[in-house]
Amino acid sequence: MIIYNTLQGRPMANAITDVPGIKVGHAQDIEGGTGCTVIICEKGAVTGVDVRGSAPATRELALLDPVNKIEKAHAIYLGGGSAYGLDGAGGVMQYLEEHKIGFDTFAGILVPIVPGAALYDLPFGKVDVRPDKKMGYAACENASEDNREQGNVGAGTAATVGKLVGPFSMMKGGLGTASYTSGDLVIGALVVVNCVGDVLDSKGNIIAGALNKQRNGFADTMKVLSSQPAKIKELFAENTTLGVIATNARLTKSSATKVAMASHDGYARAINPVHTMEDGDIIFCMSTGDVDINLTTLGAIAAQVMAQAIENAVKSADSLYGIPGYKEIANIK
Repeated sequence: MIIYNTLQGRPMANAITDVPGIKVGHAQDIEGGTGCTVIICEKGAVTGVDVRGSAPATRELALLDPVNKIEKAHAIYLGGGSAYGLDGAGGVMQYLEEHKIGFDTFAGILVPIVPGAALYDLPFGKVDVRPDKKMGYAACENASEDNREQGNVGAGTAATVGKLVGPFSMMKGGLGTASYTSGDLVIGALVVVNCVGDVLDSKGNIIAGALNKQRNGFADTMKVLSSQPAKIKELFAENTTLGVIATNARLTKSSATKVAMASHDGYARAINPVHTMEDGDIIFCMSTGDVDINLTTLGAIAAQVMAQAIENAVKSADSLYGIPGYKEIANIK
């Protein structure tokens, strides 16, 4: 399903960069098995966040609380490398400072506001390679308003899905993006899918997830969980889906937070199970413009765009590190 047709909008590039003022950049080390992604708004974007997973690795989220002072973020950083990978945000700050982008503090000293989050991809490639300041800086150098890359790029380089029954059942996850536009309104989503659960299409069919022992079909994570709940002692504990909604709708910090909350419905439609004790699921929401729209409408559409971005992520991810991608198993029923 193409979301902008369903919602009677007008298609553009079907990427978060359709939102005016948004740039996206990626950097990755394929051999090292990790990467990072930056979503930049040079003029600053009113930003909110909602954390639903129980194992988040984050930075600067307290600033986004609606009761706190800072109104705008200048970039969102998403990285691999687990908590180590948060170091990459230092490179984003360096780049923004050099380009005179940031919050103007006392004596004219600029401090870029760069909230961020990281996912766990340490078992792939080289365990001692993680996003660092240099990689974060490189992602900013690669940023553009035309970026629509998907799959095994940036923070999605070593993302995986479907890990309930162990690492040998998993499939390749990745990075996806999508957008919706109608009239002056634009809503975009970018997501890195690295979940313990299965990924579903718009009809509820599993399109990526835990494979069965023969690797010729899906195990169906929820069927496994519900058929033997007492036997499930531990799940594959290192996961996380990281998402960003961007829009040119006029939002306050509190309404941006509400849109981030509503967008988790997109996670719930496309990932099953979701928001587990083993996932650090997060969604940021960035507002760059002044288009007026009902908040309920905005949140509902944002959730559908997010679900489409999740589907795009796994469909764009090629096999890597011996882990099969969607295209390799697309004929599995």
